Amino acid sequence: MGIREFPGGAPRGKGIAIGMRRSPDVSPRRLSDISPQLRQLKYLVVDEAIKEDLKWSRSVEDLTSGPVGLTSIEERILRITGYYGYQPWATSYKREERPRDSPGPAEAQAPAGTEAGGRPSRRCWRCSRAQLKKIFWGLAVVLCVCASWAGATQLAKLTFRKFDAPFTLTWFATNWNFLFFPLYYAGHICKSAEKQSVKQRYRECCRFFGDNGLTLKVFFTKAAPFGVLWTLTNYLYLHAIKKINTTDVSVLFCCNKAFVFLLSWIVLRDRFMGVRIVAAILAIAGIVMMTYADGFHSHSVIGIALVVGSASMSALYKVLFKLLLGSAKFGEAALFLSILGVFNILFITCIPVILYFTKVEYWSSFDDIPWGNLCGFSVLLLTFNIVLNFGIAVTYPTLMSLGIVLSVPVNAVVDHYTSKIVFNGVRVIAIIIIGLGFLLLLLPEEWDVWLIKLLTRLKVRKKEEAAEGGADLGLGLQSKSRRARPSFAR
Repeated sequence: MGIREFPGGAPRGKGIAIGMRRSPDVSPRRLSDISPQLRQLKYLVVDEAIKEDLKWSRSVEDLTSGPVGLTSIEERILRITGYYGYQPWATSYKREERPRDSPGPAEAQAPAGTEAGGRPSRRCWRCSRAQLKKIFWGLAVVLCVCASWAGATQLAKLTFRKFDAPFTLTWFATNWNFLFFPLYYAGHICKSAEKQSVKQRYRECCRFFGDNGLTLKVFFTKAAPFGVLWTLTNYLYLHAIKKINTTDVSVLFCCNKAFVFLLSWIVLRDRFMGVRIVAAILAIAGIVMMTYADGFHSHSVIGIALVVGSASMSALYKVLFKLLLGSAKFGEAALFLSILGVFNILFITCIPVILYFTKVEYWSSFDDIPWGNLCGFSVLLLTFNIVLNFGIAVTYPTLMSLGIVLSVPVNAVVDHYTSKIVFNGVRVIAIIIIGLGFLLLLLPEEWDVWLIKLLTRLKVRKKEEAAEGGADLGLGLQSKSRRARPSFAR
């Protein structure tokens, strides 16, 4: 295309006119021919990206400045482009997907989630109801996690007064893991629309272990190590309950969250977060202060070492699971935990027998075993693991984790009335530090971005309120001056 000329015949510069294309449908020669399109510019919403691209031009400001803007745009169309078919609003309409009938100013300024007239929209109401339901279920899950974990800890302490066999209690409670998959399948039959047989569901869940499913090699390489870690975690925790009070045991076990972060950072190369490093330091400081609280006695030092070892085994279990197996669905997790129960029955049963005959864990007769306490502890531990593994289906994971740290004050209250625990200043500070570190570890990875956005919104809202207050004050002064103006009409 050559150089475009104005109707008068004066040629324009090559740098602007060359490459301009005429509108395929209309080729107007007068400004009045495109006046309807120019009127639509008052509803034009300029995108932020366009503003960045056009910072050199005042046309962006003119687009939002009313009649003066229209005049300057007309002049630019005539003076710069020389092309009347150019429609700058077309890009904006494509970006914003604005309806043909644009809302009026009152409707356009209505807040999100409200209909015309100020009524909340049904969609927003449904979202709020769903969130409230999830929060309600979250509170129920928190209470269930707290009650089951604190109850299992206190019942284990009570059991050891009559039955001093922590490893046997660990073995007995781990056998109940076999019920995970049957309970999951019962829930699948009740809830799922497409019901499958036990064999079909089992084969589908076995794909979690690979294309060949659950083979003997997979059982010993991917299930057996986790069975050993599971047994060590529970045994060290129960053995620590024999040495120190349940409050110290429960609060020190919360350090496993810090150990998970450190191992994930080293092994899984997870994202580095300064706040989580601070939380890990707080956890270590809390462990040292808890050791100092009892004066470095042999029982307290051994008990604290056992709990820290239990928390370390728990962290290693979680990190290795993510490294070797990845993430699991509900059915796959249930099958995996049931396999751990089978492994415990087949390969760990010999250890309590050996401990019995060597009289390391000995009881005179089976009638002296408090079966009620053993079964109660097993049911509470099973409930705790079920809620912790499947509670994510109804609520947020952060709320479930809160149940563990809330079990600390519950155990503290029980210990205050049932044992001779002394809550000196060092112990209280250690509990607070470890609890604070646990809560810091619950912060999401993008917490700093969310915080900046929240502060920015609050700052903008304050500016808007200040501007509205100044406008209202100005209107009030104008109305008062009008009222105070004397009337000369006779």
